[in-house]
Amino acid sequence: MSDPTDAGFKDRTRLDEARATLREAVSGTDRTERVPLTAADGRVVAERVTAERPVPHYRRAAMDGYAVRAADTFGASDRSPAVLRPADAVGPDRATRVHTGSELPEGADAVVMVEHVEAVGGDLEVFDAVAEGENVAPVGEDVSAGRTLYEPGHRLRPSDLGMLKSVGVDEVAVYDRPSVGVIPTGEELVQRDPDPGEVIETNGLTVSRYVERWGGRAEYRDVVTDDRAALRAAVQRDLTKDVVVTTGGSSVGERDLIPEVVADLGEVLVHGVALKPGHPVAFGVVEDTPVLMLPGYPVACIVNAVQFLRPALKRAGRLPLHDHPTVEARLDRKIPSEPGTRTFARVSLEERDGERVAVPTRASGSGVLSSVALADGWVEIADGREGVAAGETVAVQDWEWSA
Repeated sequence: MSDPTDAGFKDRTRLDEARATLREAVSGTDRTERVPLTAADGRVVAERVTAERPVPHYRRAAMDGYAVRAADTFGASDRSPAVLRPADAVGPDRATRVHTGSELPEGADAVVMVEHVEAVGGDLEVFDAVAEGENVAPVGEDVSAGRTLYEPGHRLRPSDLGMLKSVGVDEVAVYDRPSVGVIPTGEELVQRDPDPGEVIETNGLTVSRYVERWGGRAEYRDVVTDDRAALRAAVQRDLTKDVVVTTGGSSVGERDLIPEVVADLGEVLVHGVALKPGHPVAFGVVEDTPVLMLPGYPVACIVNAVQFLRPALKRAGRLPLHDHPTVEARLDRKIPSEPGTRTFARVSLEERDGERVAVPTRASGSGVLSSVALADGWVEIADGREGVAAGETVAVQDWEWSA
């Protein structure tokens, strides 16, 4: 691989190519654990799940009415009702009151809806003939015992958990959530009360919360200063994780040391990607552990976390990777972009005269955190385009979507 310092990032890897390279470097976890249903929402099934009991597990009335023997209602009509006697047990010419969901009495094989029965004196006049099994939910009508419900790879939803509980499953085998070491770097970073020249650390906090939102387990580390030995030790400490993420120091300046450290420990696969903001992203592999090096500017960090860390975590956790939902809007003013570079322009959404309008929050400035934190989404401009004209209809991505 050519020296990116000499190249000055002029030869940047295309975004799609870079993502494919990272995908090849990330493996899906084989670790599994058994968790109770209360902790299984959003987890990925690791073993086939089958029903331990049928649903329903008894014959039940599907309507309010009277449980009967169907043969006793043969020929019943409005003009010639069948006459039955109310009783606690069903037998010849006997009927028992039932409610939707209640167990069907022994001897009964059908239910006459209550609106088709009239009490006359001490008798019941039935005006509707029912067939055997009519208005009855048999055992296993919903789910039969032993039925396969979910195969490995299925991501569990709340409705799935209700299904599992109903069939007698109390816990389920799922793939472990990928572990991620998040290492903020930079000698200027502090956690609070900054002096002139110091900057509050935000990238590590932001990225670690994204890790949790995207299905991983984050270890948010203390700030590591711009020192080769300290950076080396920090990366080595987290090589037991599924993914290591650093923030800051990923470019080619004198204090941008992390790519050199990773190259010394392993291999840098990509350094410099044709996207904006955030082209100084890099990633490599150290002892089979992917290391993603995000830029230090907050907006650039977030853009690259969405474009690289999110798909890496989905692959590591065997989770499906869905496209971000979008809404269409008319662009308020032109968004410039550089041909050959994938641009992510932050916008806010407004309603004007019944029309949705996308207003760019800031055309450039990858260090302005408010431009992304206060945005409603971003517009992705393809590599081959030279900007988007005002008035054009654009798709605004909800990149904060957590799935």
